[in-house]
Amino acid sequence: MLPQSPARSLLLASIVIAATACGTDDGQLTTSSSTAILGAVDEITSPAPPGSKTPFVITDSSGAAYVSWTEQRADSSFAIRLAKWNGASWDSSRTIAADRPFFVNWADFPAITKLGNGDLAAHWLEREGTSTYAYGIRTVRSRDDGRTWSAPVTPHTDGLAAEHGFVSLWADGGRNVGLVWLDGRKSAMKDSTREMTVRTAVVREDGTLAKEAVLDARTCDCCQTATAKGTLGRVIVYRDRSEKDIRDIAIVRELVGGWSPPVLVHADDWYYPGCPVNGPQVAASGKTIVVAWYTAAHDTARVLAATSTDGGATFGAPVRIDEGDPIGRVSVVLDSRAEPIVAWLERRSTDEAEVLVRRVTGTTVSETRSLSRTSGARQSGFPRLAVLRDTLLATWTTTKPAPQVHVARLPLSASAR
Repeated sequence: MLPQSPARSLLLASIVIAATACGTDDGQLTTSSSTAILGAVDEITSPAPPGSKTPFVITDSSGAAYVSWTEQRADSSFAIRLAKWNGASWDSSRTIAADRPFFVNWADFPAITKLGNGDLAAHWLEREGTSTYAYGIRTVRSRDDGRTWSAPVTPHTDGLAAEHGFVSLWADGGRNVGLVWLDGRKSAMKDSTREMTVRTAVVREDGTLAKEAVLDARTCDCCQTATAKGTLGRVIVYRDRSEKDIRDIAIVRELVGGWSPPVLVHADDWYYPGCPVNGPQVAASGKTIVVAWYTAAHDTARVLAATSTDGGATFGAPVRIDEGDPIGRVSVVLDSRAEPIVAWLERRSTDEAEVLVRRVTGTTVSETRSLSRTSGARQSGFPRLAVLRDTLLATWTTTKPAPQVHVARLPLSASAR
């Protein structure tokens, strides 16, 4: 929940007036020139077998890419797996974790990141206690490119059988792992309000914790967090929850003295007395921060993207990304010109959706590229994007005949179509 003040109320009113005057957040889409169109979709062999889901993709400066996924095995148990793309093919798949009491969820899934010293880090969720929604976070690191992994560390110290999830990871310096997550410990405390909080911590190389902080004491219960770092510092975005159940997107910035108070990226004014399970995503380059998100404020479903040129301190009016009937589940990256590329699911029928991607240039959007048809149900999960030099990497999940993770690459240059 955002702090209330007369100054903040005036600021939000100004944002709403500016957005209404601009008209970009709910008007008709404008297609940009062909120079902004992405290249043709080239689906490559997936390292993930049938039964795989919840993909996550990252790249590094060496030109390597890593994809992780959750895999259901023949005995119905689960494993968290990883593969590395060397530019021409996938190396053999590696196991991050298996044979553990995983909490497996279509929207709250494992992630990976690369640290400054070359180590890989990953996280997953494990059940804690007998309650359906009692689970905790485990984070591990690998010094040998994912072949072996350290003993897991738990970044929260409350010891309560409660929800801890929707994690985002980052490299904190060369050797430490930063995490932000939704924390439900209040629901397990006697006489406490049942409110989700956003918390953060750093796991040092030796497994000890540092920089533990509460970023927001009342937030949406089950929407993803996201984080990115530009030249002015790290930002974290998530779906806020006001006392009146307005669930708009908030941002906090890491400053010299700690984390800033949360402020809204844009005042959508989405009243929703429940959790939409549809969190924001964020990307950064230099001073540019771009946030993409789904909203259904005032009974109109939209996928929006807003840009900041001052490190996330202020944002311009959002641009509408979708084609008119979005499910959401967004992902966003920036190209070499700091222009955002957004992926999302667009509904095509009662039970079918399409995974789409397009670039945003200023206040206009390119033609869409279709990655795949898939189900609109939960099992299709969330697409994820990464940029590998002059190529966009995309991952998503199809559901028939069995769930399976797919991977494709798209040239960022229109001339490569």
